[in-house]
Amino acid sequence: MGGFLMGVPESTVRPKLTVPSVSVSYARNGSSNKANALGMRPMQERAYEKRGEQYLLIKSPPASGKSRALMFIALDKLANQGLKQVIIVVPEKSIGASFHDEPLSKFGFWADWHVEPKWNLCDSPGTDGGKVNAVGTFLESSDQTLVCTHATFRFAVEKFGITAFDQRLVAIDEFHHVSANPNNKLGQQLAQLIEHGSAHIVAMTGSYFRGDAAAVLSEEDERKFERVTYTYYEQLNGYKYLKQLDIGYFFYANSYADDILKVLDPAQKTIIHIPSVNSRESTKQKVKEVEHIIEALGEWQGRDEKTGFHLVKTPEGRVLRIADLVDDNSDRDRVSAALRDPTQKHNRDYVDIIIALGMAKEGFDWIWCEHALTVGYRASLTEVVQIIGRATRDAPGKTRARFSNLIAEPDATSEVVNEAVNDTLKAIAASLLMEQVLTPRFEFRPKSPQNNEEPGFDYGPEGYDPEKTNVGFSEEQGVYHIEVKGLTTPKSEEAIRICREDLNEITATFVQDKPTIEQGLFNEELIPEEITQVRLGKIIKEKYPNLDAEDQEAVRQHAIAALNFTQQGKQYALEGVSQEEAGTSGGTGLASDDQHPRNNALINGVRQFALSVRELDIDLIDRINPFGEAYAILASAMTEESLKQVAAVIAAKRTTLTPEEAKELALRAVRFKKERNRLPSVTSTDPWEQRMAEGAAAFVRFKDEGRYE
Repeated sequence: MGGFLMGVPESTVRPKLTVPSVSVSYARNGSSNKANALGMRPMQERAYEKRGEQYLLIKSPPASGKSRALMFIALDKLANQGLKQVIIVVPEKSIGASFHDEPLSKFGFWADWHVEPKWNLCDSPGTDGGKVNAVGTFLESSDQTLVCTHATFRFAVEKFGITAFDQRLVAIDEFHHVSANPNNKLGQQLAQLIEHGSAHIVAMTGSYFRGDAAAVLSEEDERKFERVTYTYYEQLNGYKYLKQLDIGYFFYANSYADDILKVLDPAQKTIIHIPSVNSRESTKQKVKEVEHIIEALGEWQGRDEKTGFHLVKTPEGRVLRIADLVDDNSDRDRVSAALRDPTQKHNRDYVDIIIALGMAKEGFDWIWCEHALTVGYRASLTEVVQIIGRATRDAPGKTRARFSNLIAEPDATSEVVNEAVNDTLKAIAASLLMEQVLTPRFEFRPKSPQNNEEPGFDYGPEGYDPEKTNVGFSEEQGVYHIEVKGLTTPKSEEAIRICREDLNEITATFVQDKPTIEQGLFNEELIPEEITQVRLGKIIKEKYPNLDAEDQEAVRQHAIAALNFTQQGKQYALEGVSQEEAGTSGGTGLASDDQHPRNNALINGVRQFALSVRELDIDLIDRINPFGEAYAILASAMTEESLKQVAAVIAAKRTTLTPEEAKELALRAVRFKKERNRLPSVTSTDPWEQRMAEGAAAFVRFKDEGRYE
């Protein structure tokens, strides 16, 4: 496992601007691609072990083999569990190609995967409405496997009813499209299938959270699912080739087309997503934007007759092959078909740059992609995570990949300044979330004299010390094991599961909460506990209302500990790597491929943070602003004037204490009294104690005014 670096400069033949970024490096132990006797990679084997479950949720990154895992499970349900048929549901037609025939027996499995061509409705012409009748014909047939889009499935359920899917497996790919919101039709149909109880369901996703922060499943339905979790760390650490992933955002002033080549390296295999025509970044002339990018790259030489790819000669004499998926003329179908050509999947020289708008996102498999370059903030945090996944495939010779997000600098004179500020905050939220997603998993336990070292964990050069709070790490498991004084232990099975599996989902909700990130970044007078305890506490209560108060507090503590350990570990890692790299690479800040100053940087950074404090306890963790490091990146990415404008916009939105916030502070004051046998004092020298006292007083005032039901 490697560490995080910020502001890593890119060096190429063209002058580049620094893209402030997070950089994560991995060990490349090759385990992700090692197959067992049945031809299953580690994630697939883990999923197959749960094949007997009626409801199964697979949370696993892009390129980890979810499609094939489903094939193994589906074949067993048909052959050994008495199910009649399998219906695989994907969000868009292009992803249907992931479920074409596979000779699984060639690699050791006891059967092959086969879908009759007429039943892969993603390959057939016609509209979703017309394909519904095909679903009906399939349900009455003796054939066993069908693939269709989410839309086709929704229409089919409406037409044939829930009972038509009795004793059948419904497998939903890219499950984050589902929502417990009543307006989400697929989510409501799924709830009906679960309530009816006769169908089996396999749900698969690389990001079990939504961009709108809505719940994917109701809490009641979610408890019925058995989970298989395979982390980004396990996936990337087990690669053979890819060892480093950089994520960053870059601000530009005028037209993005004028600045894009300051970030785009023509030597890297790149997917460029230009902005939606409805966004403020767009010129409203998408075809001309593509033409501008092509002209900036070099001299147009024509099109390849077979593929429709543009041929562009660079100033250095190289001919780039560029696929244009933006221009929706007749050539786009030819280009799209060429990109799906299975015979070219392992041909690195087939295409160099893909320019897209709404295509080439989730499920798009181009293993050679080294750079996902996105202009403007996308529709949601989930979409950003999916786009990043396009660059995280392992491929020979591909050692480094990156995601860059180009964002227009906020302009105080513009009518859309609030929209610009929101996009800036969303980009920061995406960066924070990906930092958390890409790290090993955190497991915390209270410090106790009865504690012992965990087998298989490395506790550093001095080993486990029973007199101190210890930080251990297991390379094999991809898990930190950290002792924290005063930590509340989860009691119920559900709370234990949440602390073990759902901390990233909590982080996603937390960093998308606008008041939280606004205050965390730009309120110089912020008392950190107002967001680490009050705001996060409120989110936990809303997200897990069936947990009791003690378990809610346990979940909150584990979530903020994971987020702040990553942030503090990143800071210490940066300082340590900077010193080491200065000695090994001439002070350039970049090490050569055969040097490893980044290896173990985050692990050592987390450990150094723990050792740097006199006592590692939950109160100390709550006193850390989790957005402090993010502000440092933002300050290095924006001009000072733009940063002031953003701060001014956010400062103008600040309000006084609300009744809801006063209630949360009052509850914290009650906890304070239980722990210290006195109420918090408004004259205390501790600003957090003062704030709790103010909140408790405001709560009493609001209650007297009848502001609470």
